[in-house]
Amino acid sequence: MTVQERINALREKAIAEQKLFIDGKWVDGEGEPLEVVSPIDGQVLTTAERASAADVNRAVAAARQAFEDGRWSKMAPAGRKKVLHRIADLIEERAIELTVLGVRDNGTEFNMAIKAEAGSAAGTFRYYAEAVDKIYGEVAPTSPDVLGLVHKTPVGVVGAIVPWNFPLMIGAWKLAPALATGNSVVLKPAETASLSLLNLAEICAEAGLPDGVLNVVTGQGSVTGEAIAMSMDVDVLVFTGSGGVGRRLLEYSAASNLKRVYLELGGKSPNIVFADAPDLEKAAAVSAAGIFRNSGQVCVAGSRLLVERSIHDEFVDALSRHAAAFKVGDPLDLTSQIGAVNSMVQLEGNLGFVSDATAQGAELALGGGRILESTGGYYMEPTVLTGVKPDDRVFREEVFGPVLAVTAFDSDEEAIALANGTDYGLSAGVWTGSLSRTHKMVAGIRSGIVHVNTYGGSDNTVPLGGVKQSGNGHDKSMHAIEKYLDLKTAWIQL
Repeated sequence: MTVQERINALREKAIAEQKLFIDGKWVDGEGEPLEVVSPIDGQVLTTAERASAADVNRAVAAARQAFEDGRWSKMAPAGRKKVLHRIADLIEERAIELTVLGVRDNGTEFNMAIKAEAGSAAGTFRYYAEAVDKIYGEVAPTSPDVLGLVHKTPVGVVGAIVPWNFPLMIGAWKLAPALATGNSVVLKPAETASLSLLNLAEICAEAGLPDGVLNVVTGQGSVTGEAIAMSMDVDVLVFTGSGGVGRRLLEYSAASNLKRVYLELGGKSPNIVFADAPDLEKAAAVSAAGIFRNSGQVCVAGSRLLVERSIHDEFVDALSRHAAAFKVGDPLDLTSQIGAVNSMVQLEGNLGFVSDATAQGAELALGGGRILESTGGYYMEPTVLTGVKPDDRVFREEVFGPVLAVTAFDSDEEAIALANGTDYGLSAGVWTGSLSRTHKMVAGIRSGIVHVNTYGGSDNTVPLGGVKQSGNGHDKSMHAIEKYLDLKTAWIQL
């Protein structure tokens, strides 16, 4: 059976009504279930539980009990490593099934999702499995009559709230280091993309993760997410999503137990192309993919294209040519290169940005509208807006859709000023053949990551996180582990 044939068989598979996963069991929630609508065709796939505050409290209590009795937190590192590797094995074994389930739920094109979701999640669990027994404490340089030790201990119960664009990948970024360090977790997926993470809970249980160590609660952010954030028994909260929600989570922390809150809040990332770029055609192709893959629903998407004026028209033409060649369509068709927008609400928001931009004087170089409406799904053509000004909404605010804002510049200093001209600072790109300019740009751009002569593709060896209003949390790399550990000093008089 070919991959496409397997996909076709799986796409027709009925999906049972989804339950909450609490203390190793599938249980009903108190609220009226949510409909799970596929962005592929607008059809209802199944239902998911709408967890109440009481349901969340049950999950937190299960996580706390699991942590306190040591079934996971006190397990030898070698034991935790074995379980995390087994989780990675099972994700890899079921990669196609997991990916199809996720694509039916959130609309990401299969060719991207098989790598970015199942592939990335398996790699993340494997990376932190290998990190388990490489976390060392410290011996302080004290006087000879004192022994100063710095222990690194798990924080306890971690609340994790993840978005809908890459739920399995981002879920693994939170879960794997939290579990590797011995914590228990209460995980809340997004309302519009929960199926793959509920399936991951089943995988974790099969791999040997003890009951109560991972609990998954679905529901509305205003109820389920708030209950996690307000819990007096959640020690650390990690979140990827919008700035508005991130602010509320900080308020909930202040109103409850002052839990530490780590936020990754998206971006409005500049992609800067200089006339001396070593390969402008490659830059155009990679830049097009860097904004339009997954319909632009990527936190690090290069959504602002800053082009040196002398090559502006030539480069925009080349990028638009590559963008127009992308096939937008059914994300479970292997010939599709761009899938669906996650929801009707998101699609309408994207189109609103285009309307506002053209009203403010920007010109449509490509796209701008909804397509494939007859399918019932939510699809939008790649859209390129030129003549975008620094005070335009589409220049300053995150669209999270297939909309590229193009602005010309004349000097290095202007490029840096434009790049830094938003409240965000998550990602950036620079295309230049000058080593001197490369260092100048990397130093001058306020961003958590700067890609040079590429866009995207970083792996688990480096952190992902931002500055300014892109938040304070870093996922990936050994740096991510720090969020899930407390430092405890032992001061021993000899």
